[in-house]
Amino acid sequence: MFIGLLCALGAGLLWGLVFVAPLMLGDYPGLILSFGRYLGFGLIALVPAWFDRERILALTKADWIAALKLSLVGNILYYAALATAIQLADAPLPAMLIGTLPVIISIFSNWSPGHPSEAVAWRRLAPSLLIIFAGLMLVNASELAHLDGSRSTASYALGCLIALVALASWTWYPIMNARHMKRHPQLRSSTWSTAQGLATLPLALAGFIGYGIFDAVQGQDFDFPLGPRPLPFIGLMLTLGFCASWLGTMLWNKASQRLPTSLAGQLIVFETLSALLYAFAWRGAAPNAAVMASIALLCVGVLLGMRTFQQARNTAASEAVAG
Repeated sequence: MFIGLLCALGAGLLWGLVFVAPLMLGDYPGLILSFGRYLGFGLIALVPAWFDRERILALTKADWIAALKLSLVGNILYYAALATAIQLADAPLPAMLIGTLPVIISIFSNWSPGHPSEAVAWRRLAPSLLIIFAGLMLVNASELAHLDGSRSTASYALGCLIALVALASWTWYPIMNARHMKRHPQLRSSTWSTAQGLATLPLALAGFIGYGIFDAVQGQDFDFPLGPRPLPFIGLMLTLGFCASWLGTMLWNKASQRLPTSLAGQLIVFETLSALLYAFAWRGAAPNAAVMASIALLCVGVLLGMRTFQQARNTAASEAVAG
């Protein structure tokens, strides 16, 4: 469980980068950022695929179908929706909605666990979820103060609706990804990360080309394919492709193999914390007292959740020995 915690922490630190990328490249459409990131992911995955080719070639048709679905929903759709929502409604509102992921995923995975042994009584799970939810609401209330008011009400509303699409996409992804890995324990986390990168590559390439055709037909002013700042765009897309996609997915796969899905869902809070850290660094500001209090609540909630699942695991092991 401790190794799983460290892997989830590492994944969260890497995934937090995706929240500042749309702000760093605010003159790029959200779809281009999504397709660009996952083109980087797919191209980078070609390298480990060559060195791990025996395991890659051993993947079954069912594995590739699962990788394709996970890539489409959890990669392309999720990040396109997230980046678009951030650009429409600024970072705080979409971050507030996406920030509920730890609670939403934990509830759904505990309500319908992949295996009965992963379920925990709601009365035991509720305290950690309530503490995490309180921390998320506190930090998001503080972040809402950074809304600049430069966008219209319609823009904020549309951004929030699109953020809900991202929320649904990434509620589905970790649950289904964990179930596939636990049904196939022979899968190495790095191999599965590489497979998802390879499955993402044709989707991202098709989407990127499709956007270029749409841009030409509509006569929009985006300078396709690399936009107004080619070098920062390429550099950031490759950075996200390697760090947030390949390496982050590999670490999350390791966590998914070692932790109950409900607990892993709570640990996505590390993504929220790292996104906050990077956002404050980008602004050149220090977190206020409300943010510090929310961070403390989030940490307490995670520790309480880990204790709850550890006690459940110990109880199950004791009952198995007694039986």
